[in-house]
Amino acid sequence: MYKLVQINGGVCASDGFFADGISAGLKANAALDMAFIYSEALCEVASVFTTNKMFAAPIKHFRAKGEFQTNFILINSKNANAMTGKAGVTDIDEVLATIPNVTNPLMSSTGVIGVRLPKKKIIAGAKLFDFTKREPQNAAKAIMTTDTFSKQMAFKVELADGTYFHIGAMAKGAGMINPAMATMLCFITTDANATASQMQEILDAVTVTTFNAASVDGDTSTNDTVLLLSNKKSAAFDKEAFKEALHNIMHFLALEMVRDGEGATKLVTYKVTGARDDKEAEVVAKALSNSLLVKTALFGEDPNWGRIASTVGASGAEAYEETLSIHFNDLCVYDKGELLFNAAMEDKAAAVMKLAKFDISCDLGIADGKFEAYGCDLGYEYVKVNADYRT
Repeated sequence: MYKLVQINGGVCASDGFFADGISAGLKANAALDMAFIYSEALCEVASVFTTNKMFAAPIKHFRAKGEFQTNFILINSKNANAMTGKAGVTDIDEVLATIPNVTNPLMSSTGVIGVRLPKKKIIAGAKLFDFTKREPQNAAKAIMTTDTFSKQMAFKVELADGTYFHIGAMAKGAGMINPAMATMLCFITTDANATASQMQEILDAVTVTTFNAASVDGDTSTNDTVLLLSNKKSAAFDKEAFKEALHNIMHFLALEMVRDGEGATKLVTYKVTGARDDKEAEVVAKALSNSLLVKTALFGEDPNWGRIASTVGASGAEAYEETLSIHFNDLCVYDKGELLFNAAMEDKAAAVMKLAKFDISCDLGIADGKFEAYGCDLGYEYVKVNADYRT
């Protein structure tokens, strides 16, 4: 048995980790725009990256290393360092070469695509780093782009034998969020005595039902990154406890990114059951979370269940009108071919649609496949934010 205790501290919750955020002049008004994570000891590393074939220079830089350990990550906002060719990787090497007392340093970036890094500003900013600082809130704020709030979570994991370890994380993401890795950066630190292979196996599994199940707008970025670092400062580790803690953290952060979706007013969980298998359920759930027609209906608070049914049918998964049931929270609006939607039903459904958070459930009535995906509405503010993104 084990116990998960939620604690403060984000990426600094684990023993031996330090982090802070500073202003390097990348953002206006002296806003925090550059962060670091530093470990006293070298860390094992697990990772998941974007499925976009135009992946950014920081990902190229990471993949060129092969197997390695590190004790430092530099993160900048405002510039993605993507579509910058070989020069983008060279720029990373030049920046990281100026950071003293680090081993195999990494860099992660988020922001505008197709622009070289402002190296002078970043190098000057990095000189402000103090590796003795534990300021996780500053670090979480510094990596934000269009986010309206920072995103952190941490646990102390207490094992049955009295030993314990910690795991904590921070993330950014609000736009270009698609269920094939969300457009996001996420950094997870732990002092658990876990190997890179153990962490990678667990991270791959957990990503499927968390970050890969979240959608704001159906776009996948060039920079999507999840890095999981363990410095093994604790002698403790339990695979199931670690997996549950990691899932809880990543699930929370995934929902926070959807809730913070650019201009979003609704957070919706799409619960698909009764599919031919779990993969078919996943196809349906992600089709619903990505559908522009569904998203705009959510924004308009229009209980148009026909858009739900149409999206299910268009998903490519096996589905039948005669076996499909649709619920808004606990309210059944369509049941296996029976039309239930009279005026009274519409009023009840409209009341659900006005909630900031609710479920849309679809039982395909075929077999036992199930999957949950997470999405939000799409409105005027999303268009405004992305029309003006580079300014």
